[in-house]
Amino acid sequence: MKKTITRGNMFRQLKADLGGKDSYRGVTLTYTWLANQFGHFSLGFIPAFIVYLVLKNHMDEARAALTAAWSISALWLVFEAINFLWPLTIGKKGGVKSYVFQPAWGNVAFDTVTDLLFFWLGAFFCSLLCKDTTIARVVVVVTGVLLLYPTYYWYLTKMYLQTPGYPFQFRLSQWSTEQIAPEDINLIRRFLDSNTQGMHLFLFGPKNSGKTSLSVAIATELSIRHYSAVYTSAMKLYCMFYEQDDDTTADVLWTWRKASILVIDDINPGDPVKEDLITSERFLSFVDGSSTNDINRTALKDTNVIWVLGNDDEDRKLSATWQNMLHSIGVEREKMLFLNLEKYAPKKKPAKAEYGLQMQS
Repeated sequence: MKKTITRGNMFRQLKADLGGKDSYRGVTLTYTWLANQFGHFSLGFIPAFIVYLVLKNHMDEARAALTAAWSISALWLVFEAINFLWPLTIGKKGGVKSYVFQPAWGNVAFDTVTDLLFFWLGAFFCSLLCKDTTIARVVVVVTGVLLLYPTYYWYLTKMYLQTPGYPFQFRLSQWSTEQIAPEDINLIRRFLDSNTQGMHLFLFGPKNSGKTSLSVAIATELSIRHYSAVYTSAMKLYCMFYEQDDDTTADVLWTWRKASILVIDDINPGDPVKEDLITSERFLSFVDGSSTNDINRTALKDTNVIWVLGNDDEDRKLSATWQNMLHSIGVEREKMLFLNLEKYAPKKKPAKAEYGLQMQS
């Protein structure tokens, strides 16, 4: 991991999230997470208060306050259990086996527990305000302490997810095709689980083959593991080759040279565009076209990179040319992985015949 987020970075982000107007600055993932947890707290607090107002007419206030808190907490426990199990197993077509890549069950379960703790904190905080009891105090303190680490973890994780600039939110378990060869699954897992720097994964394929989605999904999983990542298009990267590293701005926590994961999208579009807009030789000329060429070569060599290119076939031999280019800057061939998604792309439908028949003379 080349660059990590410090507590100072987190404090500055929190300060930015808590101040300012969202109507003109936009909403970050960290802000969204904070608002979401406040919503969970409120969904524990408000129903508990309503139930308390009903129950206090039939029992003493202390008992009404605790009963309301316990009942709402139990309700959310049942709801979250169903919400966790149903969509991911029974509610998924074909069951668990329908996933090409299994969801990160532990991560999902941890998120579910975090939500529950905020629900319970809201419910018993309401109970404490309605009628001060020892039980309510204990539950509020315990849930508050238990939430310290999840709050730190998820806020930090959201910073790792928002800094790369992904075009959309997408996890690997969401990526699917009709079928995918076991060797290709293992290849992706090899890139994901590699502890070696300088691994390079090439994704070839035409339009709608899922190469951009797959690249974002892989990088997202690594961001959730707290690896620093950068997503960029090839055109933007060409300009970034000429830039000097500058980590002084609050919005840029790391540059592409200091990231652990680099996703280079749209190097070539693939079918229906037949020709390659950028060749490996042309790409290398951009790498070497500035005073930072030595730094650029070193960064590309030592960073784990996902390359999103167009079609690969026997005539053009793109995989061989890009492999030779990387080898020329010092990347070992054993660190290069190639996945052609063309075989998994949706089949083109035959063109429909025009409506009507020509009159015969």
